Amino acid sequence: MNIAERKQQILRVKASSFQPELDEALEQALRTAVLGAVKTTLEAALKEEVKAALAQMGKERPRRSGYFQRGLDTQYGHLSDLRVPKLRQRNKEREWQILQRYQRGLGNLVNWLCCLYVMGLSLRDLQEALYFLIGHVLSRTAVNQVTLQVQKQLDTRRLVPIGKTPKVLIVDGVWVEIQYTRDEFKEDRAGHLRQCRQAEERVILAALAVWEDGSYEMLHYEIATEEGEAQWSQFFEHLIERGLNPKTVQLVVSDGTLGLPKALQKTLPNAQQQRCITHKVRGIERYLNYAQLPQMDASGQPIKPDEAKRQRRFAITSEAYQIYEADNVEQAQQRLQQFIDQWKLLEPKAVQVFQRDLELTLTFYQFERSLHSHIRTTNHLERLFREFRTKSDEIGAFPHETSCLTVFFLVIERDHAKHDRKSVAKTS
Repeated sequence: MNIAERKQQILRVKASSFQPELDEALEQALRTAVLGAVKTTLEAALKEEVKAALAQMGKERPRRSGYFQRGLDTQYGHLSDLRVPKLRQRNKEREWQILQRYQRGLGNLVNWLCCLYVMGLSLRDLQEALYFLIGHVLSRTAVNQVTLQVQKQLDTRRLVPIGKTPKVLIVDGVWVEIQYTRDEFKEDRAGHLRQCRQAEERVILAALAVWEDGSYEMLHYEIATEEGEAQWSQFFEHLIERGLNPKTVQLVVSDGTLGLPKALQKTLPNAQQQRCITHKVRGIERYLNYAQLPQMDASGQPIKPDEAKRQRRFAITSEAYQIYEADNVEQAQQRLQQFIDQWKLLEPKAVQVFQRDLELTLTFYQFERSLHSHIRTTNHLERLFREFRTKSDEIGAFPHETSCLTVFFLVIERDHAKHDRKSVAKTS
C-alpha cells in the first residue's frame, strides 16, 4: 500500500468516527495559530543557541551566514519552512542542542512515539496517529526511525560500568526470531540480485539485580544462540568485565535451565542457586495421571471428568505452594513430607518429579525474610518478558539484532519509569 492509498484509508477511518469534528475552517485556524507560535519560539531559541556557540569559539569565530529551511515534524503539526540559522564556516564542528543535524522530528514527538510504540501500537497504527497530529502520512520507513533514534543510547546505557554488585541476581532468557543474511542470492521481480535473509531463533539472556531493600533493576542483557553452559559463562564474564564482583554474588535465581549450574561454578564461585518455585510447581501438571478421580462432589452431585481434573490440579498445586509459605526451612520440610504422604499413591509420577532437585527451591530460606517473595521466583523478570513478547509477537522476525535489543531496551525503560526505578546499576 503506497502513501496515497494509506492516506485515503486513514481518512475513511476518520470519517467513520463517532466523535463530532470541529468546523474545518476553525480547525485549520487553530492549527495555523499553534504552528505559528511553535515556529516563532523554535526559531528564536535556535538563534540564541547559535549566539551561545559563537561566544565559545573565541576570536576566530566565523560569521553568521543567513538561514536554511528545514521541514520538521512536531507534536503540534508539521513545519514545512522552519528557518535554521547557520554559520559561514564550521557548522559541522559545533554541537547542535535543540535540533541535531538532519533531524526531522522534534525530540518530544520522538519520545511520544516511543511511548506509543512500546505500549503496543504497530507501525501502521503510528502512521494513523501521526496523520491526525501532523497532517500528512509518513512512510513506514520514516515511522520506523522511532527505534533508530533510541539505538544511539542503547550501548551506552546497556554497557555502563557496574559500580555496586548485588548479592542476588535473577536470570532467565526470552526467545525471539531475528533475520540474518545468508551467502545465497536471489533475483527479485525487477531482475535485481538480492542477498537472502532468513529468520533464526535467538535468546535474550538477562540478569536482574535484587538489592537488600527489595528493589530491583535490569543489570545486563545480550543475545545468544542458546541457553547452554558456554553462553551463560560468557554472559557472566561480560558482567564481570563491566565491574561485577564475582565473589559478592551469593544467590542466582533461575528456572531449570541445564547449562546454568556449571556456568555458575566457573564464573560466580560463591553463588548458590535458587530454582524458581513457580516453574517447579507448574511442572507438576505435566505428570498428573488423574487416578481415582471422584465421581461425586461434596454435596453428592455427579461431577464431570473435566471438572474433577481441574479440582485435582488445583488441590495438588495449592498444597505444593503451601510448602514455600512456611516460616522456615524446617517447617517447609515438614509440609513437604505431608505433601508426599498425601499424594504419592494418587499421583506417584508427579510427586517423584516434584521431589527431584527440590532442595534448590529452598535456598531462599537462607536470606532475610523480607526478601523471600522477591527471590524465590523469576516473576520479576518474567513480567518484563511478557511485555516484551507482546511487542515481539507483533513484529515477528526482527530485521537485525540491534532492533531487537532496542525494543527490549524501550520495554525496560518504560517499566523502570512506571515503578520509579533506576535503569542502570547502582553506583555506590
